[in-house]
Amino acid sequence: MKIIQTIGNNNLWEREKTLFLTSKRAPYPTYARVFNWVDSLTINDTVVCFNTSELEVEVVKALLVNRIPTVLVVMDYFHDRYNVQINKALEEDRILIMVLKREEADGRGTTPYLRNRFIIGQVQHTVCGYVNTKGSIILVLNKDYDITYLKDDATLLAAEMEMPTRRWSIAEDKRLLSMYYDDMGIHAIHKAINRPYSVVLNKIKSLAMDDESLKGRQFEDYVVELLFNKNNGELTLKEWRGDKSIPGIYPTYNSAPDLVLDFKGMPFAIECKWRSHIPHSIAKDLLPPEKIEAYKKYSQEHNTPILLVLGIDGSPDNPDYIFLAPITEKITSKIILQKKKKKKRDS
Repeated sequence: MKIIQTIGNNNLWEREKTLFLTSKRAPYPTYARVFNWVDSLTINDTVVCFNTSELEVEVVKALLVNRIPTVLVVMDYFHDRYNVQINKALEEDRILIMVLKREEADGRGTTPYLRNRFIIGQVQHTVCGYVNTKGSIILVLNKDYDITYLKDDATLLAAEMEMPTRRWSIAEDKRLLSMYYDDMGIHAIHKAINRPYSVVLNKIKSLAMDDESLKGRQFEDYVVELLFNKNNGELTLKEWRGDKSIPGIYPTYNSAPDLVLDFKGMPFAIECKWRSHIPHSIAKDLLPPEKIEAYKKYSQEHNTPILLVLGIDGSPDNPDYIFLAPITEKITSKIILQKKKKKKRDS
């Protein structure tokens, strides 16, 4: 791993630092003890955090709302440029965004494992929220490091379970959405309206955008920023469409792909998909035959090639692997798996 870019206050990296680590898909009871730890911190602390899981993203928000100096570590490039809390922290010099890139010298191993190993060796303390014994985090934890494992707090868990399930008011809806769009995170919302973390998360999804649509939009944002970070002003975004359909029925305009672009006068289009794992069936889980036919028709009528950009694993706004292929090609789960394995061997 090497540091390819820093944004913000570089002096934070010279301070005594605590790394927060957590595995993906942390259970909701974990949230209570993790945010209790966040609330115990002061402006004299400095916390290093990633943003590849739901809980990590929320911890970063809670740290920034609490004005705790924060080092946010991301891979390849920083894309969350419109986050309200991050922009405030940059203005006030209390965040460092550190961009890492994998090197050939890193050898074999998954990118999360190599990233974790690189950072844990450069901090003084590590705090672990939820640790999956089969995940990449457990591989870098050993007795040579100063590690604190956050334990279940019976009082906090009981309070979370016993919070009243009263009916939501319009005022609460407005307050939740206002805080959500200010990127304040579920911990601040939880404290403001006295609702369990699980309830807050579900309410956000129901009010803001359904979970699948949100993930799809996050991945589209990732692809657009990735493309425009790697060109010299010769790429133009012509159209950006949203999907609206029910299985097997697609409106006419929805035969168009997500993104239509132009590079030096040559048009091309992209269909963006993100999945947490390689789909078992491309036809059932990713690209139904009728959708493929619609794209072929669009491609022929507009003389525009269409590419599939598939993000796999990680999160929609920071996938671990990208698969790219013309959408008219024969695409199977086996082909995707083979290319993924080849990339890991080459890296």
